[in-house]
Amino acid sequence: MKFETVDLVSAKGHILAHTVSLGAGSLKKGITLDDENLDHLRLAKCTTVTVAILEQGDITEDEAARTLAKAFLSKGIKASVAFAGRVNLIADTDGVIVLDVDAINAFNLVDHAITIATLNTHVRVKKGALLATLKIIPYGVSEQSVLAALTCLGENSLKLYDFKTKSCDLILTHTQGFKASLLAKAERTIKARIAPLNMRVKNCQTVDHSPEAIKAALAASTSDMVLILGASATSDIGDVVPAGILAANGTIERFGMPVDPGNLLLLGAHQGRAVVGLPGCARAPALNGADWVLARLCADISVSEADISRMGVGGLLKEIPERIQPRMGSPRARSGVTAVILAAGQSRRMQGSDKLLRHVDGEPMLRHCVKTALASAVDHCIVVLRKDAQAHRDTLHDLPVQIVEAKEAALGMSASLSAGVLAIENTPKAILVALADMPDVTPKHFNAAISAHDPEKKRLIICPISPEGKRGHPVLFDAKYAENLAMLEGDAGAKSILQKVPECVFELSSDNAVCLDLDTPEAWQKWENQAG
Repeated sequence: MKFETVDLVSAKGHILAHTVSLGAGSLKKGITLDDENLDHLRLAKCTTVTVAILEQGDITEDEAARTLAKAFLSKGIKASVAFAGRVNLIADTDGVIVLDVDAINAFNLVDHAITIATLNTHVRVKKGALLATLKIIPYGVSEQSVLAALTCLGENSLKLYDFKTKSCDLILTHTQGFKASLLAKAERTIKARIAPLNMRVKNCQTVDHSPEAIKAALAASTSDMVLILGASATSDIGDVVPAGILAANGTIERFGMPVDPGNLLLLGAHQGRAVVGLPGCARAPALNGADWVLARLCADISVSEADISRMGVGGLLKEIPERIQPRMGSPRARSGVTAVILAAGQSRRMQGSDKLLRHVDGEPMLRHCVKTALASAVDHCIVVLRKDAQAHRDTLHDLPVQIVEAKEAALGMSASLSAGVLAIENTPKAILVALADMPDVTPKHFNAAISAHDPEKKRLIICPISPEGKRGHPVLFDAKYAENLAMLEGDAGAKSILQKVPECVFELSSDNAVCLDLDTPEAWQKWENQAG
C-alpha cells in the first residue's frame, strides 16, 4: 500500500487517506472514493486529494480483520462486525479466558500492521465481556502477512472455558465462643461468591476446629468439590485444616499464594476432588486470590502449585484495574446520559420491612426515586433489581425503564452496579449512578451533575457533596469509566475509582438530600417526623 496525492479523476476507487472538511460537512478518512464523493470535493474547490492505494497482493483493512478474527473464534467467543479495520472478540458466556501467550506474541511480531490486544490469561469474564480487539493499523495489508500471522495460531491461542455445573460441600469450623452469626454470614457470603461460577453448596457442615472433625467431615462429603473455612486462619502447613485433610488420606498441593488478599489459601485433594482451604478474607465479598482458584476449578482448568506461584504478577488485587467493554457492532455515540439506579439491596437493617416499598408522597419509594430520575435530563434509565423481586418490578410496570436483574446482588453494591453498566446497549456521554432509597433527591440534583460534566475541564466524575463536606449521590461518571464500573467487586461501590483518579473528580456543592438514605426504621421515623 502506498500514499499519493493525486488529481480527482485519478482518486476514484482509492481510499481517502485524511478527513477532508467541506465547509458544511466532511468526508471521513478511510472511505473508498466514488463519483458522489468526488463531486463534493469539486464543489469545495479541491483539485487534488491524498489517497491510500492498495498494491498487488494487498487486501483491505476490514477484509484482513475478518479473516484473522475467524482464527480466534471457538465455543463461547463471537466477533463484532469489522469496522475501520477493527474486530472485537466478545465472550458469549461466563467463564475463564486462557491464552497461548507465545502464540499471541508471535502473531503481533509478523507485521506492524497486524495487532491484537487481549485481556490477561486466566481472567474470569462475564458474558458480553470484551476479550480482545484485533486491529489492522493501516488501510490495507499484504495477504502474505495475513497468511503468515495465521500460521502463528493454534486451536488454543485464545480459548474461553465456561463454568460447568458443580456441587460442593462447605465445611465451617468453630471454636469455643465463636459467634453463630459469623458462621451464618460466612455461609451466605460463600454461597453468593460461588453462584456465578455455576456451583452450589450441596451440604454445609459446622464442625469443631480440629483435625479429627475435619477428617470426619471430609469422609462424609460426596460433592464435586470441598471448601473449608476455618474459625482460625491457617498459618502453617501443619495447622489444623491441612492436618485434617492429611488425616483423611488427602493431599496438599499448595499452601499459601502470592496474592493479596488471599495469601492463606490452601489447595489440596481428597478422593479425586479438589479441596480448597479458604483464606479468612473469603468471609467478605471483596475479590481475593481464592476467587481466581475457584474460577479455574469451576471451569475444569487444572490448577497446580506452579500455576498458583505464577499468580503473583498482577496479584495485588487491592488495586487491580481489570478491563471490560461489552459492546458489539460499530461504535456510535449518544448525546445524552444514562442513569443506573441501584435497587437490589435486601433491606437487612429494616427489621423485616422492605424500605423500597414504603411510601413517599403516596407511592412506593422505589417508584418515587425512579420517577425523579425520569423527570431529569437523562436519556435512558436502567433499574437494577434482585432476582425474583416481583413486587419491586410491579411498582415500575408502566414506567419507561429497563429493568436488569443482578444475579450476584448478594456480593454487594458493586455487583449491582456492574450488572447495570453491562446492560447499557449504546455508549452514552456519561453514566449517572443513583440509589433507590434517597427520597429527597430531585430532578435538579440529576441535572446539576449533568451540567457540571465537562471533559475539557477534566470534570470527568461529578460527585455531589453536602454542606458538611460529605460525598453523596447521584454520582456522574464520564463514559470512559464504564469499563472500570463494570469490573467492580465487593460492597464499596465506585469509591475505589474516585480514590484512584482524584484529579478527575469535581465536587459539586449541594444540599443534605444527596446524603440522606433511609436504611433503618429509626431513620424512616426521623425523616417522616421532619417531613410531616
